[in-house]
Amino acid sequence: MERAAVFDVDGTLVDTNHLHVVTWWEAFRQAGHQVPMHAVHRAVGLGSTDLIAHLLGDGRDPDGDDELSAAHKALYGQYFDRLPALPGAGELLRRLHGDGWTVVLATSASGAELGALRRAIDADDAIADTASADDVQEGKPAPEPVEHALELAGVPASRAVFVGDTVWDMQAGSKAGVRCVGVLCGGIPRADLEEAGAETVYADPADLLARLAGSPLA
Repeated sequence: MERAAVFDVDGTLVDTNHLHVVTWWEAFRQAGHQVPMHAVHRAVGLGSTDLIAHLLGDGRDPDGDDELSAAHKALYGQYFDRLPALPGAGELLRRLHGDGWTVVLATSASGAELGALRRAIDADDAIADTASADDVQEGKPAPEPVEHALELAGVPASRAVFVGDTVWDMQAGSKAGVRCVGVLCGGIPRADLEEAGAETVYADPADLLARLAGSPLA
C-alpha cells in the first residue's frame, strides 16, 4: 500500500518564517496597526484572513483585510527570487520519494508564491502533488489541507506522516488523524509542538534525514 509524506513548506522546507514576520509587521504598520513581531511570529502558518483575525481580533473592520493581505503579498514578493531552502530539504524529499513515499506539499501558499517556494526547494522530481490555499475552504489548524493532501496521495490517514513547524501544523495533522513530526527551524519551541500533537521533533530537514531510520518516516 502507498504511504504519504505530507510536508508544510514555509518554515519547514524553506527558511521564510522571519521574512513573513517582517513583511506582515510592515503591512500592519502601514495600515496603522501596531502589532508586536513576536505575536506575528506565533501566527505565521495561518492563512492570511485567519492570521489577520488572530492578531487584530473580531472587532476589527474586516473591510481592511484585503488591503492588508495585498500589502503583505507585495512586500514578501520582493524576496521571491532568493528564498532560501532549509538544510537538507530537497535531499529529504528525494530520499523519501526513492524509498517509496508519495510526497505531497500542504501549504497556505499559492500562485507565484508557491512557485517561488518550489524553486527554492528544487525537488520537483520528488513532489507528487500540492494541496494549496486555492484547494481548500479552511486553512490550518483545520484538518482540511492535510485531508486534501491525503486525497491527492490516495492513502488513508493511517498510512501518512505530516511534517510541519508550527502548532497550527500539528493541530491540523492531529485532527486529520495522521502521525505528526515537528521541526524547530520555524522558531517554535519543542514543548509547544509536542503539546500541539508532535510525536517527535527534529532540528530541521537535514536532522530528520540524518536520523530517518529511527523516525516515523523510516
